[in-house]
Formats: sequence, C-alpha cells, structure tokens
Amino acid sequence: MPDGVGQEWQTRMQSLHPDPKARYSSVFGALRHISQTEGFWRPVRGISVTVMGAGPAHAMYFTCYEKLKKTLNKILECEGNSHLANGIAGSTATLLHDAVMNPAEVVKQRLQMYNSPHFSVLKCIRTIWRKEGIRAFYRSYTTQLTMNIPFQSIHFIIYEFLQEQINPQRGYNPLSHILAGGMAGAVAAAATTPLDVCKTLLNTQENKALSLAKVSGHLSGMANAFRTVYRVSGISGYFKGMKARIIYQIPSTALSWSVYEFFKYFLSKHERERNTPCPSRQF
Repeated sequence: MPDGVGQEWQTRMQSLHPDPKARYSSVFGALRHISQTEGFWRPVRGISVTVMGAGPAHAMYFTCYEKLKKTLNKILECEGNSHLANGIAGSTATLLHDAVMNPAEVVKQRLQMYNSPHFSVLKCIRTIWRKEGIRAFYRSYTTQLTMNIPFQSIHFIIYEFLQEQINPQRGYNPLSHILAGGMAGAVAAAATTPLDVCKTLLNTQENKALSLAKVSGHLSGMANAFRTVYRVSGISGYFKGMKARIIYQIPSTALSWSVYEFFKYFLSKHERERNTPCPSRQF
C-alpha cells in the first residue's frame, strides 16, 4: 500500500540534491551502503511510527472500500465488478487512510533523511510541532491525496481486472491474490512516481534543494513542489527512486492483498458456519 515501512533507501534516492556521501547508483547498493556505514538497523528507522498508524488506517481503508464497492455496484446495476465502482471506492477509502497516515509519513521521512538531526520518534514529533506547528504534519496532505487517489484507482482497477482473468470464480486463491496484488502495485507505483517525489520534497523540506531553487521559508503546495523539482533536477527529477518504489510496492501490495483476502475468506466462512443450523440428532 502507499504508506511504507522502513523505506529509507527510497526516501534517500528521491533526494533532489543529496549529500555526496548519500548518492547511490542502485537500490541494493543503497541498502548495503546505509547498513555498512550507519548500522544494520538504519534502513528501518521510522518503522515504529508507521506501525502505530497502519493498523487503524488499514482497518478504515478496507472497510470503506468493501462497503462502498458493493453499494456502487448495486447503484450502477453491474453484474460482477464495475471498474468505475472499484476506482471510486478505492479513491474514497484513501481519504480516510491518508488522514491517519500523513503525519506518520512526515515523521518517518524526517527520521530517514541523511544526517537527520532526529534520533527518536517522540523527539522528532516535538521538534516539528515546536518549530513548524501542526500544519507541518499535513503540509503534504493534498499532495499525498493527489498521488494516492490515482495510485489507488489504478491499483484497485488492475487488481480486480487481473482477478477476473486468473481467478474468474473469485474464490480464495492465495497465488492469484499475490500475483494480482504485486502486478497492480508495480503499475500504480510507476505511474505515480512523479507525485511521490513531490510529496517527499514537501515532507522533508530538503534544504539544499530549496536553496538551489531559491525558495525561502517552507515549501508548500503541489504546484510549487512540481516547479521546484523541475528547477533543481529537470524532467529526470520526477522519476528519481522509481525502481526503488516499484521494488518496494510489489511485495507490499502482494502481502496486503493476500492477508486481506485470507481474513475476508476466514471471517465469511466462520459467519456461514455460524448461521448454518445444526442437523437434529437422530435417536
């Protein structure tokens, strides 16, 4: 899913003007270098704040998606699945999900930047709150939505389409959920990388990049972020970290869908068994 756990290498590779010591030529090279020079656990810094927000955010996300998808399919009177209904349901669920996850994403990315002055989640939260106020936690919210709404629309439409092709009976099939989830995540990630680069810039407020673009104060707004990326790195800047983003999203979305489909199958099966009357005993 769009929120990440320990995506240090992706955050660093999306930096528009990285420190010379934090320039990486490949995803695995970045992981190896970070682990060797900054410690084995450095690549997963910020994981705790993401985990705290992920539970309630994903609960609201999938609940809203399933309920709205069924409602819209009835309204549209579609047999099976409507791609329009799937896209709208996924986009609406994203509004709730990102309201919870955006502050966590800000803290996580501040912790992950090279030479970050923050060494703990609580210290990072207090520093941001004191110096920038509560608005800093939602400075990239509109950009996050601008990225995640198309991401989720593409993601859900492709997932449901692939399920129709490789699992037409729509039964519980772990392999089909993993394959469809991974492929849907990869396509959606590639298509929305430019928006993710802008979101990372808004979250991290990268000093060197803002200085090169002659931006004073704090950068805010999607349009300003797009202009700043272009000024600093040109067209290629919009695709920084795309390979890292795809590599992260494939297992992430595959795992999310397989876990979700398993519990959906398990709970529905349990509900059916509970509602099935037991046969009367014969004496």
